[in-house]
Amino acid sequence: MLGLRLALQRTQAAAIFQRSAPSQNGLVKHAWGMLSQQHVRGMANTKDDGQYKTWKPLAPTLRQRRMTTRKHLHKGGPVRELTIAKRRSGGRNNTGRITCRHRGGGAKRRIRMVDFRRTEPGPQQVVRLEYDPGRSAHIALIKHIETGKLSYILAPANLKPGAVVQSFMQLAKKRPQNKEAAAANEEQVEKKNTGDGEEEGALDYTSEGLALHAGGTERVSLEIGNCMPLKMVPMGSTIHNIGLHPYGRGQIARSAGTWAQLVYTGPTGLAQIKLMSGEIRRVPVDACATLGQVSNINHKHQKLGGAGARRRRGWRPTVRGTAMNTHDHPHGGGRGKSKGNKHPRSPWGKPAKGGKTRRKPNTMVVRSRPRR
Repeated sequence: MLGLRLALQRTQAAAIFQRSAPSQNGLVKHAWGMLSQQHVRGMANTKDDGQYKTWKPLAPTLRQRRMTTRKHLHKGGPVRELTIAKRRSGGRNNTGRITCRHRGGGAKRRIRMVDFRRTEPGPQQVVRLEYDPGRSAHIALIKHIETGKLSYILAPANLKPGAVVQSFMQLAKKRPQNKEAAAANEEQVEKKNTGDGEEEGALDYTSEGLALHAGGTERVSLEIGNCMPLKMVPMGSTIHNIGLHPYGRGQIARSAGTWAQLVYTGPTGLAQIKLMSGEIRRVPVDACATLGQVSNINHKHQKLGGAGARRRRGWRPTVRGTAMNTHDHPHGGGRGKSKGNKHPRSPWGKPAKGGKTRRKPNTMVVRSRPRR
């Protein structure tokens, strides 16, 4: 009805404009401007409070729709050279059989090549923050101050355009790796703190969290977004994008709003980190880690509102097992909505709710996450 009313008003204004005399053009233009303002006010169907974006309930699917704000993100497209085309398979393998259910369709995307290794040394300035359709977190476009090279990284929370981030992974291989060298370095740290002397080329890890390399000529800055080995991170720090192998890419805590806490680290061996789930696990001290928490913290409170939003993201409908036949699902068949007094399980017979499916325990897990 609102659209019909606005169309009728525009038609009436156009008729008045055609019949008006030259002396009345100013008045008619003023009336046309008023109608345009009413049309704009009628089209303001969204509200963004800086935290969430909501919609007027012009349709049932918009009543509960709530998305995180993107006002601070770049409005244009990504850097073309840092993206590749995403070819979809619809959840099918090379023989055409469905191996991943509920996949297919959706809008076309390009994969942003995010740097999870952070091996490029030197200061890099944050150019802008961008939206990435392939992940829940936001990404940051950074530019190397010396070489001008562009790259994408995971954007930590509270990272602003113009900030300078660095990677200190090149210092990981310069750290003494044997016990004798580590003991000599600890002795040098004590001498430095007491003022007895200083040995050139040693590394000093102070309680303030500044690691000095090559006799104090280079400092490791503990700013949000800086990447460094776990042995250079102060214990108790909040980190993300954590690697599982020495000098490898980050694999843990990469989703929106995730983080981990460094419980223990040392010059050699294994460090211990505590994940958001409560699990404590071992990680090599030479693995990478980035300081801070991943951006888009409110992502877990989003509501898509309708099934169409899921379809545009490449998800297809999910059919309940009780609605299937006996040979299609363990819950299928029978009369009515009963699943035959069976425990919840997957289509292949695995326990679906709370059952243990891991055959071999993970030796790197110190304490597993608390179970309900």
